[in-house]
Amino acid sequence: MANIVHVDAERPDADTLQRAARLIRQGGLVVFPTLGLYGIGGDALNPQVVERIFSLKGRQAAKPLLVIIDTLRMLDRVAQPPTPMARGLMNRFWPGKVTFVLTARPGLPTGLTAGSGKIGVRQVRHPVAAALVKLMQGPLTGTSANLSGAGGCSEVSQIEPGLISGVDLVLDAGRLKGHGSTVVDVSGEQPLLLRQGAVAFEKIMAAFGSNSRIVSQRKKKQKKMI
Repeated sequence: MANIVHVDAERPDADTLQRAARLIRQGGLVVFPTLGLYGIGGDALNPQVVERIFSLKGRQAAKPLLVIIDTLRMLDRVAQPPTPMARGLMNRFWPGKVTFVLTARPGLPTGLTAGSGKIGVRQVRHPVAAALVKLMQGPLTGTSANLSGAGGCSEVSQIEPGLISGVDLVLDAGRLKGHGSTVVDVSGEQPLLLRQGAVAFEKIMAAFGSNSRIVSQRKKKQKKMI
């Protein structure tokens, strides 16, 4: 059975975070809190870790895993340079509860992309999740701590015992408030909703429209100057 350690959601103990990061560096899995639900964190660039998560969750190979980062500088570890549209939305909604799907960087573990050539990425805001990514200095898996097909868990007590026993450490920050992230594909010319979550897609489209108008106005001004 994994060790369950209680953590302060706002001011997590540094030694506990170091322990969790050390386990992840060694190929382990850690259940951790996000702003909405508990997730399973592992080294996203380690193929064996990714395979272990699929096995633990009973997840189909056709379903990719999203990753979490702590700064935009880390984005190039997993994705191709985002389009101006995508970057504008990231600046508006990150860190936060929106996962953006981008064109994947070549060479990632197959399970992260499910062969789609795309990767889901979210910049996290929760103090525990952000601290773990920072300590790892690399992207972590951010899949929800539940069996495939089951609902997300806002409390550790809701997580399946078999999943709990299959990870190496559980960081229990108590009951979490909120929902899973909204997932939006921004690899094309305009945002495409893949999953509705905590942030209404209407807000994202409103930001997209505002961004588009600004870009259009800039282009018109540039043409006038030529």
